[in-house]
Amino acid sequence: MKTRSRPGAIAAQPKRARPKTAGESPASPADFASSPGGAPSPARQSGRRSKRQQRPQGALAGIRVLDLTNVLAGPFCAYQLGLLGAEVIKLELPATGDLARQLGADATLNKQLMGASFLAQNGGKKSITVNLKSEGGRDVLRRLVRDADVLVENFRPGVMSRLGLGYEALSLVNPALIYCAISGFGQEGPMKDAPAYDQIIQGLSGVMSITGDQKCAPLRVGYPIADTIGGITAAFSVTSALVRRGATGKGAFIDVSMLDCALATMGWVISNFLIAGHEPSPMGNDNFTAAPSGTFKTGSGLLNIAANKQEQFETLAQAVGAGGLVTDSRFVDRESRKRNRAALTIELEAALQHKSAADWETILNELGIPAGRVATIPEALNNPQVLHRELLQTLRDVPGLDRPLTLTRAGFKLSGADPFVSSPPPRLGEHTDEILRAAGYTEQEIAALHRAKAI
Repeated sequence: MKTRSRPGAIAAQPKRARPKTAGESPASPADFASSPGGAPSPARQSGRRSKRQQRPQGALAGIRVLDLTNVLAGPFCAYQLGLLGAEVIKLELPATGDLARQLGADATLNKQLMGASFLAQNGGKKSITVNLKSEGGRDVLRRLVRDADVLVENFRPGVMSRLGLGYEALSLVNPALIYCAISGFGQEGPMKDAPAYDQIIQGLSGVMSITGDQKCAPLRVGYPIADTIGGITAAFSVTSALVRRGATGKGAFIDVSMLDCALATMGWVISNFLIAGHEPSPMGNDNFTAAPSGTFKTGSGLLNIAANKQEQFETLAQAVGAGGLVTDSRFVDRESRKRNRAALTIELEAALQHKSAADWETILNELGIPAGRVATIPEALNNPQVLHRELLQTLRDVPGLDRPLTLTRAGFKLSGADPFVSSPPPRLGEHTDEILRAAGYTEQEIAALHRAKAI
């Protein structure tokens, strides 16, 4: 990775000092035990610090990312890079900042421009306010680009070029720059200029057409899946470009289409149409590849069962006291069970009434049959497995907040460099002057930029 040689540039910080006012620790059961709706409570086991808290140098330490994105896909991409140790500088509009600052279930936080939607994916970043419509603001970006490794933006195609800040222009400032543009439909094609949010992509990709059942479809997936997949894909493409740059020294332009990203993840569904000629349809909670594989009623609660193999089905039938199903001609093999899925569900649900979903989960898993209760979000966050792996990280004494802040990290562990939230989400413009000084601006120049409303 390239080194910083320009005088006045922000020094790379592979081992960042933790803010003294914001302690971090993994969430524990005590965080969820006494709070309404499962939100973390201040109650904690004191003095506990796990191996994951002894933070080593991140995998992307020394990489600097300029985050010019808003709302979800782009900020989520930059957040993933920050979790791996990259220094992320978030450039925001003066006065209002990222729209996500005003989004979330807590109206008070929204008014403070620290909405829950913003907090969820902006930990570890620095915030600088920049007006890119002003010449002074554009000059700030050009100067920051000199020492940047990555720039991520999610404006509509052409916006940055019209400002004189597109890839062609900025690559002249820094030929090694990796420029990632995220948009709804990509930088070219008949829909490139169309606006897009997550639900638009869910509908156009066909995701909604296969979500739900014959009575209620089409349905939107319960969280912004298209935005999230777009952000993950963008982060993956950026790290791939960084690897290539390490070998060639060359920067890159990355064009991420959220529509393409959504379709790319639907391989099994799409293949049934492209290869087998079968048009996908909504199947509710059933798995189209096997039966019994879906959601079943028990004596108490719903239970997901995935007895996808013949031996798993036979073991399941014996376990629930319905061994006769194994020799029933309607259920003797996978294709027969798929054709008679509804009848099989009736038989199994009758047998499952004798115990709760929690009891059946334990029994069936011990027999090698994948099974799990249908959990609420608070229940999922309080799952001992989730807590054991320390997916959640709690920041305490966060400036501007009256409560601890618990965030999710990345969904993987990396030996010697676990993903980690290095600092709380920033207040709007919190680091503006600090970043400008490090970029070589004098106090007089910074004051002039403020007067001109360029920052």
